[in-house]
Amino acid sequence: VELVESGGGLVRPGASLRLSCAASGRTFGPVAMGWFRQAPGKEREFVATISGSGGFSFFADSVKGRFSISRDNVRNTMSLQMNSLSPEDTGVYYCAAQERSTGVATPDGIDEYDYWGQGTQVTVSS
Repeated sequence: VELVESGGGLVRPGASLRLSCAASGRTFGPVAMGWFRQAPGKEREFVATISGSGGFSFFADSVKGRFSISRDNVRNTMSLQMNSLSPEDTGVYYCAAQERSTGVATPDGIDEYDYWGQGTQVTVSS
């Protein structure tokens, strides 16, 4: 099983970026997937999650209204659209997926995910 993130980069404040996560090795349609990030010197934190069907999503307060999440269960991919980026959004962004459903449609805990990508760097700086 492999999760591979892409789409990170260096952007100015106020810009947008779209991150993608490509999954292989199994289908993740039935389980939740999510995005986490880790800023330098800080712990990894929850950003957003989407339910297996794609019908439910949940966001950290810090990104609510600016970020959106989507998934394509046919292509086994997930995306994070990030708008109005600020320097506080800088960090390594990780894609994560559950091995099996735990009954929580939109889990936001690190320990609720079993598979992780290698991360993609997002830097927001003027």
